Amino acid sequence: MSVSEFVTHKLRNAPAAFRLFRTPPLDSTLALLSQGYRYLPTQRERQRSEVFEKRLLLRKTLCMSGAPAAQLFYDEAHFQRAGAAPRRLVHTLFGKGGVQSLDGDAHRHRKHMFMSFLAPDCIGTLTALSDQAWQNAAARWEQEDAVVLFDEAERVLCLAVCTWAGIPLPESELATRSADISAVIDSTGGLGPRHWRGRLARKRADAWLTSVIERVRAGEIALGEDAPAYVIAWHRDPAGELLDAKTAAVELFNVVRPTVAIARFVTFAALALHEHPECHDALSLESGDTYLNCFIHEVRRFYPFFPFVTARVRKNFEWRGHPFKKGRRVLLDLYGTNHDPRVWQRPEEFRPERFRGKQPSPFELIPQGGGDHFAGHRCAGEWVTTALMAGAVRFLTRTIRYDVPAQDLNISLSRAPAIPRSRFIMRNVRPQPAPFLQAP
Repeated sequence: MSVSEFVTHKLRNAPAAFRLFRTPPLDSTLALLSQGYRYLPTQRERQRSEVFEKRLLLRKTLCMSGAPAAQLFYDEAHFQRAGAAPRRLVHTLFGKGGVQSLDGDAHRHRKHMFMSFLAPDCIGTLTALSDQAWQNAAARWEQEDAVVLFDEAERVLCLAVCTWAGIPLPESELATRSADISAVIDSTGGLGPRHWRGRLARKRADAWLTSVIERVRAGEIALGEDAPAYVIAWHRDPAGELLDAKTAAVELFNVVRPTVAIARFVTFAALALHEHPECHDALSLESGDTYLNCFIHEVRRFYPFFPFVTARVRKNFEWRGHPFKKGRRVLLDLYGTNHDPRVWQRPEEFRPERFRGKQPSPFELIPQGGGDHFAGHRCAGEWVTTALMAGAVRFLTRTIRYDVPAQDLNISLSRAPAIPRSRFIMRNVRPQPAPFLQAP
């Protein structure tokens, strides 16, 4: 049962008085759930405005779309993150006390912790671990009739990031831990069983990583001082106090979870290679990475990752004739901004060449948020995303060959987070013949 079907069923079978109280005529929650990624862009077009107000979950909500709106949204003088995320996301995706819920100096101090282990050489180490995990997976795939790329990518990335971060992960636990992280990510747009599976998985993940933090502090896990698990375990807040073990575990999960989420981008990249064979040919023959970088940017722009992000208005102000009242929840349309025809020519076409010689502003290409990586709320792991995507695309185009059987590759834009329905099945995986046995 889809999200919209579940909500509709509950509302239709509720007492009349309850329905009247809970679903006023102007509430647009069902429309948002049924249209998903398309809802905010469609409303922007209908209302011919970058800013419009809707009633969502019975609360007046300001919706924003486009690069100028994104630039405003990431101005901390006007917006705050504390108390902005719905509780259901705090209990699954973000965790209580995580960096996403902080503002001002507290946010910058915590963000600096993350950036300290995301230097180029550290990312290079993670990429090398990922590359080796892909190679090991390919050797196993050659013995199997079919593999589901999305599921395999989650396990590859989970193993790589845990090894890199200093989190012990026996092979016997890999499938279970990966499945829990996947359930947490998948629960963000779900209701009912899907949401509760995510909450239970999050509890297990928090217990697992809290134990890791406690063992690091007790000296039971020996790590280098640059290992993310070590950095987080011994991080001190602005007052000089260690984070409590549960909060430190939340931040360690904020390293692992976004990395595993890159499996969606990897799957979208494989889909793009399948549907646009000219891209596969160009990448197979390229000696450098110029076109590869364009391809990665276009995958992240074109395909649906997360539909929007939230904040709250910090103080009363007006922008382009629209009043912003203190405390009002605001949604920034990520998907619509990445498909804004005012910025992107023919945005509904997949065209990697649009990025040749073009460096988009930090408010135009925002699949993982906008603004500054160091001081703002743009995802600290965006550079990790592009590096791991590059390794995966090289692997798919220069290391292995495979067949793509008939399957349902449709992507439902009413389901968030989105993924092809079949999760991309591959058959007859085999090594790429020379000269591309090794990635350059």
